[in-house]
Amino acid sequence: MLRKFSIITLVTLLLSGCSMPDQIDLTKSWSASQFYSEAKSALMDGDYDEAIKHYNGLQARFPFGRYATQSQLDIIYAHYKNSEPESAIMAADRFIKLNPQSPYVDYAYYMKGITNYNRNQSIFSRILPSDPSERDAGAALDAFNDFDKLVRRYPDSRYSADARQRMLYLRNNLAKYQIHIAEYYMRRGAYLAAANRANRVVTRFQRTDAMQRALEIMVDAYTRLGMTELADDARRVLTLNLENGRLNNPAEIETEKEVISREPL
Repeated sequence: MLRKFSIITLVTLLLSGCSMPDQIDLTKSWSASQFYSEAKSALMDGDYDEAIKHYNGLQARFPFGRYATQSQLDIIYAHYKNSEPESAIMAADRFIKLNPQSPYVDYAYYMKGITNYNRNQSIFSRILPSDPSERDAGAALDAFNDFDKLVRRYPDSRYSADARQRMLYLRNNLAKYQIHIAEYYMRRGAYLAAANRANRVVTRFQRTDAMQRALEIMVDAYTRLGMTELADDARRVLTLNLENGRLNNPAEIETEKEVISREPL
């Protein structure tokens, strides 16, 4: 009986001993610098889950100091590379809120823009669905606004030049998105809705190559609606700009009397 009890006790100890390593916190004695070193190494190796775990551990154990601040920046990139856009944006917003005077806050704005920009690519790179209203340009608009904040608040930032180029691309795509919807409405006979969408391009996206098509849609839609005065106005603007070559140079598109007002997105 005693022997049996001893065997059971031994087996129990062995089994519990096997599980002990899983319960040991190997990071318990780590310093802030070691946390950061391990996280950075994992990040460079592409092990983003491990990097995020160590960055979070660092911020929980050492919430203050330069390593904590740097980890708040690095974890934005780690979430972005780990295909976690929502977490990347949340991390960027957190850094901006906690470090509004940081010389690196421009990077947080840039990464917000980049995250939304790349999330948007999956929208515009796909073939348009049969119903354009099914598509959502929200990510493109978010990216544009993120980049806009960056270039307005930090015009001399090392990231601003790239942000401006991406904004041009996004404006063109946002304008084309409105055109696709206007054409959809034209096919459905919703001419007033089509004219309104085209007019949105004229008033809000004048420096894009979608302007000519927008004016053509307005002429067609207003004509079909019997709104001859509005159709004639749109036709005059279209003719004026075609004659002056401005529709081939989107930076110089004008109405009959003045440059179209530049409304914010």
